[in-house]
Amino acid sequence: MLLGFAGFMVWDQIYWWANREDYSFGFLVPFFAAYVIFDRWPLIRSYLFRGAEPEAPPASAPAPGRATSILEGVALAGFLGSLLLYSIGALLRSVTTPQNPASLAIAAGFAGILLSLVFIFSKERADGRPMPLKSRLTLTCLFLFPALIWMLSAPLVSVLETKISVFLLTKVTIVVFTVFDVLGYELEREGNILILPEGHVGVEEACSGIRSLMACLFAGSFLAAVFLDRFWKKVLLVFAAMCFAVLTNLLRSLYLTLHAYHKGAHSIDEHWVVPIFGDIGSVHDVTGFAILGVTCVGLILLLPIFNFKLRDFADDEETTLRAPLRKPAKDGSS
Repeated sequence: MLLGFAGFMVWDQIYWWANREDYSFGFLVPFFAAYVIFDRWPLIRSYLFRGAEPEAPPASAPAPGRATSILEGVALAGFLGSLLLYSIGALLRSVTTPQNPASLAIAAGFAGILLSLVFIFSKERADGRPMPLKSRLTLTCLFLFPALIWMLSAPLVSVLETKISVFLLTKVTIVVFTVFDVLGYELEREGNILILPEGHVGVEEACSGIRSLMACLFAGSFLAAVFLDRFWKKVLLVFAAMCFAVLTNLLRSLYLTLHAYHKGAHSIDEHWVVPIFGDIGSVHDVTGFAILGVTCVGLILLLPIFNFKLRDFADDEETTLRAPLRKPAKDGSS
């Protein structure tokens, strides 16, 4: 059933991946989600088949506690609500052309269905032993990335996307104008248009950073899911990905404005030609792809910092004090 839901969701989102350049990273999402499950499968099996706790199985199954009963009720309600949401999105997708609300409803519904079913069906292990509540929650968290990543590869609702884009556009324009004004460059600002001596530069939707933001969040989420072992580290890396996306897009806007200031506004649309690779695209497009690469490199460089562990000097000192002293040899050598 889950594979059927996932297959329909992928079929729906392929339209956006193929027709919207900013969501082309979606073609990687099914493979990355499958890889995360494959990478975590030994740990998943330890909970389902062998048990992650060393304690002996109880003689009889204990009655579920109040917290367990409440969470099971929440999971059941979440499953029914997610199934309804998925059905509404699938119905809209079937009777109309692809639209943002339908795709987002399908993605959100699938996330709720997967997470709720993992929690509900992990009540007992394969051998019939009851699984403790803590283990059930941990097992459910192992599926967070495969469940939630589809909400990044589906486009936002148009109203929300427009509000975020307008907010970022305004901030980028203000920052670029302020930096150039402080540096002594002559320019004027009219809304999202910068008036330069060599022409006008409009800070359009593509320069807001919302397109690169989703791809950077996807890269940060995947790296956090695979290479980090603490939930707070994962959240912090995803937040760092968002900050990197905003910062690199701001640097890109500064560079494009400086390029247009000295070479004219039309120079942004000129194509770069590399002797080996030929035409690699316009200045505007090449810098857009470059910030994705810079962000990914920055996140990869952060991984050793997040995984760095300080040595426990107290334990080392205690071990040294407890180590037996070697008796000196009879000939006086150590």
